[in-house]
Amino acid sequence: MATVALQASLPAHLVGPARWPLVGLALVLFAVLVIADPGRISRESALLRVVGLGLIAVISAANAWSVALLVDWLIGGHAPDATELLRSGAAVWLTNVLVFALWYWELDRGGPAARAAGRRDLPDFEFAQMTETSLAPADWEPHLVDYLYLSFTNATAFSPTDVLPLSRWAKLIMMLQSAVSLVTVALVIARAVNVLD
Repeated sequence: MATVALQASLPAHLVGPARWPLVGLALVLFAVLVIADPGRISRESALLRVVGLGLIAVISAANAWSVALLVDWLIGGHAPDATELLRSGAAVWLTNVLVFALWYWELDRGGPAARAAGRRDLPDFEFAQMTETSLAPADWEPHLVDYLYLSFTNATAFSPTDVLPLSRWAKLIMMLQSAVSLVTVALVIARAVNVLD
């Protein structure tokens, strides 16, 4: 829900006319997920998986559109207020962190329900607790906060820190997240320096 709130908080020129239909669709998909499985996601359901992936895809598309509009706006030479620029850039960047955390959480080893059921032995991400048994219980498995940490460090360091991507899709999606983060941060900071001068 935080991603939807961040998207809704952006100025109209960074969202376009599809703001409220996208927010509405995201809210409907979120409500379906909560009603269908209100507790910990441990029940495997093809329909719930499609709805969950659909929700993340809608949020991703909305944020990608906002990034494209932000880049166009900044390259186009618009002279925004520094506060609005920094607030908008931060909202786009934070949405990027949150949405990629959701992708990592939903795709690693087939998603939260498949992980809980132990459907796949090989992980897509290797967390430190998985390799060093003295750091965690033997049955340790990553939770959403672990993927949020992965996403945040990837968006700030532009590379993995203590979590290693093992599968090709994990490497590609981390590369995409770093690229989006780098473009957003570099352009916003460069433009903010010009505006503040």
